[in-house]
Amino acid sequence: MKKIKVASIFGTRPEAVKMCPLILELQKHEQIISKVCLTGQHREMLNQVMELFGIQADCNLDIMEKNQNLTQITVNILEGLGRFLDAEKPELLLVHGDTSTSFAAALAGFYRKIPVGHVEAGLRTYNLHSPYPEEFNRQAVDLVSDLYFAPTELARKRLLEEKKNPGQIFVTGNTVIDALKNTVTEIYSNEHLDWAEGSRLILFTSHRRENIGEPMRHIFRAARRIVQDFPDVKLLYPLHKNPKVREIAYGILGNEERIRLIEPLDIYDFHNFMARSFLVMTDSGGIQEEAPALGKPVLVMRDTTERPEGVEAGTLKLVGTQEDVVYKETEKLLKDEKSYQAMCNAVNPYGDGHASERIAEAIVQWFLGDKIVSGGNGNVLSEP
Repeated sequence: MKKIKVASIFGTRPEAVKMCPLILELQKHEQIISKVCLTGQHREMLNQVMELFGIQADCNLDIMEKNQNLTQITVNILEGLGRFLDAEKPELLLVHGDTSTSFAAALAGFYRKIPVGHVEAGLRTYNLHSPYPEEFNRQAVDLVSDLYFAPTELARKRLLEEKKNPGQIFVTGNTVIDALKNTVTEIYSNEHLDWAEGSRLILFTSHRRENIGEPMRHIFRAARRIVQDFPDVKLLYPLHKNPKVREIAYGILGNEERIRLIEPLDIYDFHNFMARSFLVMTDSGGIQEEAPALGKPVLVMRDTTERPEGVEAGTLKLVGTQEDVVYKETEKLLKDEKSYQAMCNAVNPYGDGHASERIAEAIVQWFLGDKIVSGGNGNVLSEP
């Protein structure tokens, strides 16, 4: 039996959350030899996810350095990953999404003429500075990819508009929905949830590079006003490690009794916090897919989103970073039960929890030459 060696490359916690369910699925296939290489772009947070899913890496480049910049990240990954790829010689290199790890890994594979598969392909804002540098990364990865695993029909459409080969595009759903099946549990307790009991809990995250500075001050001031004006609201903010983010957060939010600034949560805790929250305020990307799967309204504190399907479905609302707008949109969900329930009950557009199965099957089909019916518009894989 012919076997396909597949190397999965990732280095941040969000990538790990979405890649680990896929790796578990790849490990089940007799026709696939699965290898895992971590770049270590994140360290502690990455290790937490790996332990949760019970996955051991074959290689860890451990590139993380204090105050590293994008150039250092890219160069270190290219050099370290090159040695791994030269030694392992995989037949397919899998990367995820839009991180610097994904960009550098895809480039390393391209230089060696190793086929690249892009998980979560086709997301776009078409503004290279929003989000930055993620929009560049995802477009660059798709430029050199051979297999495109698009999470939604809209992502497939964008790839086709860019003249990608329809026979190499697979609509799979998003693997983050698969991950939730492994993390969210009815039996869960935590001291911070005990603190929030009896209140409407807002789960808040903010770390986006382009928001650091005045935009972040605006959204933090809006959050503070919300807590001050609604006595039954408490806000929980797992802080990003970035010292600039922490400085702004403590300066504006640090002295409010009903706001807790806590250390980053592992993904098991974060998903269970999200499942028990009233609503989510975020500038993150992946949370825009996770929270709707749990029936939680999401206010996206950004000027653009590469996930407009959620906005169109009504699970997300793009509110920007202006203080008054963020405040008024949050106030509306706290006061208007009809608006709140409409967002809670909107249909999640990001899949059914079987994306990893579809991706693994597509890899086997593509390499072993099984016929796939395309119809010229990409491959829409039915539920396994």
